[in-house]
Amino acid sequence: MKILSPTFLLVVLLLASCNTSAPETEATNSVPDSLASVPDSWVNERVAKAQQRLNTSEVGKLVWQAIEAHGGLNRWFSNGPLAFQFNYQPLDGNTPRNTYEVADYWSARTRHERIDTLGEYGWTGKQAWVRPADANVPYNTRFWSLTPYYFVGIPFVLADEGINFELLGEQTYQERIYDEVKITFGENVGDAPDDYYVVYIDRETKQVDVTRYIVSYPGYFPDGGRTPEKFMEWTGHQTIDGITLATGFNTHWWKDEQPAERITEIEVSRVAFKPNVTDAYFEAPSDAQILTDL
Repeated sequence: MKILSPTFLLVVLLLASCNTSAPETEATNSVPDSLASVPDSWVNERVAKAQQRLNTSEVGKLVWQAIEAHGGLNRWFSNGPLAFQFNYQPLDGNTPRNTYEVADYWSARTRHERIDTLGEYGWTGKQAWVRPADANVPYNTRFWSLTPYYFVGIPFVLADEGINFELLGEQTYQERIYDEVKITFGENVGDAPDDYYVVYIDRETKQVDVTRYIVSYPGYFPDGGRTPEKFMEWTGHQTIDGITLATGFNTHWWKDEQPAERITEIEVSRVAFKPNVTDAYFEAPSDAQILTDL
């Protein structure tokens, strides 16, 4: 998938979270007890700026409506870090990945506990790490640190700075009508700014049911290039503390303007907000290996 979900996930997410600093009117060290959760005043200011930015265009207004339909950006940030199990099972022979992740969407930080074996990895907001230091993980943990984060966080992550929107038109899928919105990223945004997504926003409910995307992560494509486009359908919706997220995803190749063979099945479970998680939780452990390569 993309680096901020497949390559694009890690890349996109890193970039999408460029607006992670505290508002200028507040001091960062004033967060009570060093919690990853932030004061309401910070949330209100960031949400107001995102709403103003998105409402400058008709397609931006559509994205804002989707965010509201899924529970609203204010509630999303106010609930604190999100925990979930992301069980990624490929059907095409690629490596399975199954982790329990805690994600701080305010500052784009993650920590994964591997389900298949002992070990952890994560993204501090600045660097990737893995523990134990000599762990032989059969996939790119830097890329995967933010990949589930991005897919699970749609549509909320689309409110971040550095994102461009284009309304592609109308699309019909499973007898429902959707508005197709293409998402691209500004130059030098994240690890893979050439990634793009296309989200399907239901014309009636305003909720997202499909995400198409490509992966251009340089760690996979050092000489340039990208994967063919993929089609990721949501398997259902679940609402936790007022926020509606996917229960999982089925991913297909996108061929001849329609979904083709299914290539992955993903389950999103054990979903809960963790407002008492501390900043220290997202730091690299002292015995971890810091990853410097993409």
